[in-house]
Amino acid sequence: MIRLHRAANDDWSSDRLLHLDDMLTERQKLGEEGERIAERWLQSRGWTVLARRFRSGHRDIDLVMARPCAEGRMVAFVEVKTRTNSEFGGPLGAVDWRKQREMAKAARDWLRSSDISADSFRFDVVGVTVGSASPAIVHIENAFQLR
Repeated sequence: MIRLHRAANDDWSSDRLLHLDDMLTERQKLGEEGERIAERWLQSRGWTVLARRFRSGHRDIDLVMARPCAEGRMVAFVEVKTRTNSEFGGPLGAVDWRKQREMAKAARDWLRSSDISADSFRFDVVGVTVGSASPAIVHIENAFQLR
């Protein structure tokens, strides 16, 4: 929830605040739609869902997916970025070092809370652009490494 503080001379009306709430709700709906699209797309490529929208405090992971790989079993912690156009850049650019750090901490928390074993882990980013007849999807495997 966003809290707005206003100075005595601000003219924030309740209509403007409701519009801000509507914008947040629309953005959340867009993000959820992108996550569903990314999940179905990954499943069609052999991935299995282990967790959706995992939360650990203020940290989150959109999808935790698994699939067989040459080494045995691969688990991917997936960040989904949904846009209506590419005006503000691609999905990888939206996952800065802070988000990477938070994803890594959330992944650690998920691993501690689950009994899943895997032979390898990675962080993926899926960009979903909606608004045309068919969503455009960009899957960036192993998008970043932990240092």
